[in-house]
Amino acid sequence: MKQVVLEADLRDVKQNLNAIRKDGKVPAVFYGKNEKPVSISVDSKQFMSVIEKEGSNVIFELKMKNGSKNAIVKELQRHVLTQKPNHIDFQSISLTDKIEIMVAIHTEGIPDGVKNFGGIMEHILREIKVRCLPTDIPNKINIDVSNLKIGDSVTVADLPKIDGVEYEHDSSAIVVNVVAQAVEEEKPAEAAEPQAPEVISKGKKDEAAEGAAEAKK
Repeated sequence: MKQVVLEADLRDVKQNLNAIRKDGKVPAVFYGKNEKPVSISVDSKQFMSVIEKEGSNVIFELKMKNGSKNAIVKELQRHVLTQKPNHIDFQSISLTDKIEIMVAIHTEGIPDGVKNFGGIMEHILREIKVRCLPTDIPNKINIDVSNLKIGDSVTVADLPKIDGVEYEHDSSAIVVNVVAQAVEEEKPAEAAEPQAPEVISKGKKDEAAEGAAEAKK
């Protein structure tokens, strides 16, 4: 995993957070083992440019007034509508100590069972916890699914082996599988309800009879 330098300004905890955001900065906090929590802010555009290019597990070298610190993004909060960063939690790390971190699983290709037989691919496990040195964190884990037929699956045990990376997950857990589409049974057509015969009211018949009698007189 690449290490990127990011300028970090110390901030007053009493400072208005919306004012910081309007100034193009993102409020953040830096903390970790044997580290006193520090309130900071970083440039929003610079931070997002790194995340979009390198991924969320990039190692940051935070350049602060009191020195540089190595950190990863522990939590990134975004605005519900704009998706712009609202707040960042940076966790201190040592480049020589292993850490546990979530890594995204990316599929490549279209399964044979989907492409040629109308099946559906279910992506069940979209990220997985790994244990490794910060410098060995994979940006993502790629799996080729193009040969999967209906009924086939990829488990954690089938994931590619990466030097220095251990998968902290049940090896039998399914990552993706290909299943047949469910066939919806046709319901039998409902029989039309018989129409009730038209009934002429007794009153109408009596009026017709009386009219005929009067005509004969």
